[in-house]
Amino acid sequence: MATVGQIIVETLAAHGLDRVFCVPGESYLGLLDALYGRADIDTVTCRHEGGAGFMAVADARLTGRPGVVCVSRGPGASNAAIAVHTAQQDAVPLLLIVGQVARADIRRDAFQEIDYRQMFGAIAKWTAEVLDPSRIAEILLRALRVATTGVPGPVVIAIPEDVLTETTAVTRVEPQPKAVAAPSPDGLNRIGTWLARASRPLVIAGVGLDRPGGRESLLAFADAWTVPVLVSFRRHDLMANAHPLFAGDLGLSNPPAQIEALRQCDLLLALGTRLGDITTQGYAFPRFVRPEMPLVHVHEDPAVLGTHFAADLALACDPATVLNALGPPSAVAGVVDRVLWAERLRALRDAQTQVHEQEVDDGVPFGVIVEAVAHSLPSNAIVTVDAGTFGSPVYRSIPFKPPQRLLAPISGAMGFGVPAAVAAALRDPARPVVCFVGDGGFLMSGSELAVAAERKLPLKIILSENGSYGSIRIHQERDYPGRTVGTALHNPRLDLMGEAYGFAVTRIDRLTDVAHLQAALAAPGPQFILVRTSLAAVLPQASPAERTAEAAE
Repeated sequence: MATVGQIIVETLAAHGLDRVFCVPGESYLGLLDALYGRADIDTVTCRHEGGAGFMAVADARLTGRPGVVCVSRGPGASNAAIAVHTAQQDAVPLLLIVGQVARADIRRDAFQEIDYRQMFGAIAKWTAEVLDPSRIAEILLRALRVATTGVPGPVVIAIPEDVLTETTAVTRVEPQPKAVAAPSPDGLNRIGTWLARASRPLVIAGVGLDRPGGRESLLAFADAWTVPVLVSFRRHDLMANAHPLFAGDLGLSNPPAQIEALRQCDLLLALGTRLGDITTQGYAFPRFVRPEMPLVHVHEDPAVLGTHFAADLALACDPATVLNALGPPSAVAGVVDRVLWAERLRALRDAQTQVHEQEVDDGVPFGVIVEAVAHSLPSNAIVTVDAGTFGSPVYRSIPFKPPQRLLAPISGAMGFGVPAAVAAALRDPARPVVCFVGDGGFLMSGSELAVAAERKLPLKIILSENGSYGSIRIHQERDYPGRTVGTALHNPRLDLMGEAYGFAVTRIDRLTDVAHLQAALAAPGPQFILVRTSLAAVLPQASPAERTAEAAE
């Protein structure tokens, strides 16, 4: 006989889920006790449930296995909701375990009680409540399968505090074979025929290829068939960005000339992408609902297929399996045309990456910092990026190349960068981890550097300080010029905060200070690089008088 808490822990261990992120709470003490003394599961104590959840999301991105986060009822679960939404948007498997009020108090409006099936119903793939200890194995089996099947995503399990300590005769859940769907021979033949005839084929590669072997399959296919590859929103690490067939990414600000060129493709293969709103430029590329070119859509989840765009061929299976089954072509018509097509798309992409120098007097254009990092980024580095306008040059200027990894929130959630960096360094301490974060995002979750200090993680934090919620300020200036409110930040001494967490601090206040950046990045141990970033560089419409006034604030 084992307690419900012990069965949960044994099941996690059996599935190779070797790390749990948590903020402790009295409503799940029975689960915490089951983690006591475990050498096979690392319990990471975080400072905020949102940070714990972001760490679990980042860990899942790196491992492909569900990230696990444990929180207390009510406030704890509410704080963790941002991670559930992020996992849903980012297509990341996540298991959120919530300690619920005692079983006798459920649905009595008890202290800190929430009905989690209602609370998470629209953003979690599945939400369960364990009232009968004998059902814990059944619920864990389904939770793990739902989180990892089709479009991966978050599952929430609420367990009353007294149920966690009850014993039951059921045993832990053993790993189950992955459900596999194979492409049909007819489907493969049709793709091969269409590819052989196309002069301007194009791939949009998405999260379905972010798994072991996926990047290799994509590269081999692109090389063999001479097909340019676009990556979906913030998936730059799926293919070497310097490769001649890398055509760029579909993101927030693709220029019209590039999109018009992409429309001229005569075969579009969407591989492992949901074709969401940003990737499709607001459901405008390809044309909504009937694309202007033949569309092949391959995704493991059949619910994704035909949701927004009518496909000429839809295959509900692993995209890497399709690419591997296609193999190299026996003959391809018009290879010269394809090479010219790829060169044209590449030139349009390269035009986006050019850095346009601006003369500013309120700090350092952050693009200069990113350019300097790009030239010396280690070949096995993990880069985490918080949400904010400072991130734009990261996606534009760093030529990612596997095995380098990019961890950025597809959901656009602020506060992701620092927790993600901590999780990445915990997962692979030998790999360099560089975190780009703005002052707004840092003040949301920078306290998770306490975990980095505790674990002696040699993170490189690059903090852009411009005293503004910059992305929102840009929209505000566009829609309500001259009427800015609520977007200015009055910050504490961020350099002293870095020191307080045990980081060596480097300040970059002017362009001449950029020379110190490389030394800080190459130095051993944790490094905190604080950049006084120009706001004028991202707000070119601001007048000199406005810039002077803002610099004085």
